[in-house]
Amino acid sequence: MKVLWIEDQEPARDMLTIASDKAARARVQIDLVLAGTLMEAERRLRLERFDLVVTELTLPDSYDGDMTIARLANMGSHRLAVSSAHPDRDQIVATALRCGCNIAASPVFKADLPYNRFIQRPEAMLDFLIAMMDETQRTPRSAAA
Repeated sequence: MKVLWIEDQEPARDMLTIASDKAARARVQIDLVLAGTLMEAERRLRLERFDLVVTELTLPDSYDGDMTIARLANMGSHRLAVSSAHPDRDQIVATALRCGCNIAASPVFKADLPYNRFIQRPEAMLDFLIAMMDETQRTPRSAAA
């Protein structure tokens, strides 16, 4: 699974890097690419294909969570997932779902992510990423609309 994780906090990026290295050594199939800004993520999305894009909602170059999601959603056919401490994350994801965005229905509160568990058990990180890819989480669009 190829994943682009957009995270602006350096300590979180460092833990994700360590977890990704441990996964590679354990032969867990995660190809994790990290980006610190929306512009860096957009450059990656132009050049590479990803199965999943995990994003923070507010980034140094994008303070509007709705705009962050809109820009990422228009960059390809990848699945989006939100990992953020933004207080309106549930509302922003609900709006994206109503607009037909391919996004995981349940945003993750970033402070609750088990970074140490990802490092200790690389398959836990893969399980988390697979859960974000699960299509059964999507709310189907109304046929009557």
